[in-house]
Amino acid sequence: MSWNWRAMRAIMRKDLKQVFQNKMVWLPMVIVPAILLVLFPGVAVVLPRLLDPAELEFEDLGRLLKGLPPQFQTMLRGLSVSQQFTVLMANFPFAPMFLIIPLMVSSILGADSFAGEKERKTLEGLLYTPISDTELFLAKVLIALIPAMVVNVASFVLYGLVVNLAGYHLVGRVFFPTAPWWPLVFWLGPAVSVAGLGATVLMSSKAKTFMEAQQASGMLVLPILFLMIGQLSGLFFLSVELILLIGLLVWGIGLWLIWIGSKTFSRGELIARI
Repeated sequence: MSWNWRAMRAIMRKDLKQVFQNKMVWLPMVIVPAILLVLFPGVAVVLPRLLDPAELEFEDLGRLLKGLPPQFQTMLRGLSVSQQFTVLMANFPFAPMFLIIPLMVSSILGADSFAGEKERKTLEGLLYTPISDTELFLAKVLIALIPAMVVNVASFVLYGLVVNLAGYHLVGRVFFPTAPWWPLVFWLGPAVSVAGLGATVLMSSKAKTFMEAQQASGMLVLPILFLMIGQLSGLFFLSVELILLIGLLVWGIGLWLIWIGSKTFSRGELIARI
């Protein structure tokens, strides 16, 4: 199949320009990562320096240490309680939370893909573009996926700088990232973006407004909350192997959703609803 990449790129450039012009779209993509990846981890890593080490001797820390894989327990061996707390806070509680970033970016841009066009009264002109339904759908997916990946990697770099700078004085070395973070960022993160996009772009093509599409996509965060609760409670640990396995499953779901969307998307239905 020969795709009209020239028309697809034109649509993507137009959408990208509109993203930077719409504060409702790009502002959450700046504020939320700043809170999740700068403020929260910065406070969590600096906290042991502000407290008496005796105050950190609580049962939850010991229970979490016992549930860690042997290789991570070895890495923590020989560290003080304050140092252990700092390394754990940097590497564990925020790992599942990090997945919210690529999901949030892809969901915001995916929700704006068609519902935003309706609100801006530009959808009718877009639908008459000389491009197939499949090409139009995939162009909308790609314009959301590319910024999501950029923000994903940039957030990882920013998070690493924040926690290492905040905790270096106490730990005495660079302690982030640990091994599970690499597949989390470069395997599971993109998979989450693809799955979120597949669902959100479909929702956006049915929704009447941007807010309606974005609210409907809010349910997509529930699996991430399950991962957060599971890791914090000690139910399971996001090891490299588990992240690779979950990522494979999420990639399959995401690609399936995009395939379904590309086959079922119809500009005729959208035109009828304008």
